[in-house]
Amino acid sequence: MARTVWDSSVGKKTVMAVSGLIMLLYLVAHMIGNLKIYFGEGEFNHYAHWLRTIGEPVMHYEWTLWLVRVVLVVAVVAHAVSAYQLSRRDIRARPDRYVHRKPRTSYATRTMRWGGIILGLFIVWHLLDLTTGTVHSGGFQEGHPYQNVVDTFSTWYGDVVYIVAMLALGLHIRHGFWSAAQTLGAGSRSRDRALKTVANVLALVLTAGFLSVPVGVMTGVVS
Repeated sequence: MARTVWDSSVGKKTVMAVSGLIMLLYLVAHMIGNLKIYFGEGEFNHYAHWLRTIGEPVMHYEWTLWLVRVVLVVAVVAHAVSAYQLSRRDIRARPDRYVHRKPRTSYATRTMRWGGIILGLFIVWHLLDLTTGTVHSGGFQEGHPYQNVVDTFSTWYGDVVYIVAMLALGLHIRHGFWSAAQTLGAGSRSRDRALKTVANVLALVLTAGFLSVPVGVMTGVVS
């Protein structure tokens, strides 16, 4: 039954919707955590340490954090694979491009695929920068996330990469949330306007919240 559901377009869209909502919940929590940087180095570093001790003493050090990471990896892979397979299926169904683009197709809808690729590449860069320190500028300091964040956004390329990715994220959320609601049966003629409003607000708040951190470093508010 699971294989039958996965092979169907409806099944893949459902997987995309559920995995997308899981990632959205994480992004909301992640943005709130990021904003703690405005309370100073001690507060931000303490928050980063707390993430590794969630659930103690039942859970050992970093167990909960690794559980969250595993869930996120599964969600990202499931989302990406579903999107790719649905895209290929769509191309095979209509190999010739439409002569005229649909007039009501939004910019966010037209850029969903490219936005997904940009976000996928950004996730890899972000992990290598602030988790492993592989591509980090200024010397990565284990256990000092505040300083690592300031170092990253003190470089022009760190700011450019992050800002482009967050703008792509905003467009992705704006269309993706509404699309997920339709797939999961939450949409209706009476609720569509409210769902689109929620999608726009989520996209705006998350984009502004994430972008405020590099802007804070660039303007000297965070230093």
